[in-house]
Amino acid sequence: MEVTFLGTSCMIPTKERNLFSVFVRHETEGILIDCGEGTQRQFKQADMNLTKITKILITHWHGDHVLGLPGLVQTLGASHYNSTLNIYGPKGTKKFFENLKKSFHFDIRIEVKVHDIVKNGMVFENNTIRIEAEKLEHGVPCLGYKIIEPDKRRINMKRAKDLGLNEGPMLGQLQTGKSIVLKGKKINPEDVSNIIVGRKIAIVVDTVICNGAKKLANDADLLIAESTYTSDLEEKGEEYGHMTAQQAAKLAQISNVKDLILTHFSQRYKTSDIILEDAKKVFPNVRCAYDLMNVRI
Repeated sequence: MEVTFLGTSCMIPTKERNLFSVFVRHETEGILIDCGEGTQRQFKQADMNLTKITKILITHWHGDHVLGLPGLVQTLGASHYNSTLNIYGPKGTKKFFENLKKSFHFDIRIEVKVHDIVKNGMVFENNTIRIEAEKLEHGVPCLGYKIIEPDKRRINMKRAKDLGLNEGPMLGQLQTGKSIVLKGKKINPEDVSNIIVGRKIAIVVDTVICNGAKKLANDADLLIAESTYTSDLEEKGEEYGHMTAQQAAKLAQISNVKDLILTHFSQRYKTSDIILEDAKKVFPNVRCAYDLMNVRI
């Protein structure tokens, strides 16, 4: 999986930071999480093609997370985009998108399917990826997301050949988890293969620590979490439904997270140094995102 941080500011952009947006690439899927103003220009800055987007996951409908959406959809329509664009978001997403279309001359030349997510759990699954959503606690309906690879069985060809197996349908059966019989001897998948655990990315922004955030973060290889304030502004964070750096670090600590990247910073912080220092007091394996930062996991 490859993650590009297109915008790392919260409500107000700065000279260095665009409004919040993250792009996750995995095989044929291009998953955009939120679409603040200027997101399509950030794609240009990152030398990425907008037509690689297959899905948009909206966390919530505050303007700083969605106001780049109309322009992006119109640009896709002018860019020979041949896929169906699927947009997912909390309850009310269909209504908000329809309202966007009515607010100005919104020329949509592509097929767009909008999905309201009304229940926690899986919202999409194919052979290569699963997307789950959980409700978070903010002033408006808000979701966090988890992008999960399925576990894969990898054949050890040396062990297979030692047992008399070569390429063919029997190996295919073992790879799908089925046992076979070769020359009267039963061979189990575990005899010739290992399970490669799929990677997991959790995205948790615009929330306080809550059950939904914990479910998403649990056992994540990478947790992308907001850190709007440092811990001295914890009361302000609670008032507006945001986490501090130490709270995000605590979430990672209690959730068995491997790697934490902080984002969604208040404009009051000219650099992220103080935020990083604050978080490291609780969880050492942490970084602060910057615009156009690219990470592979």
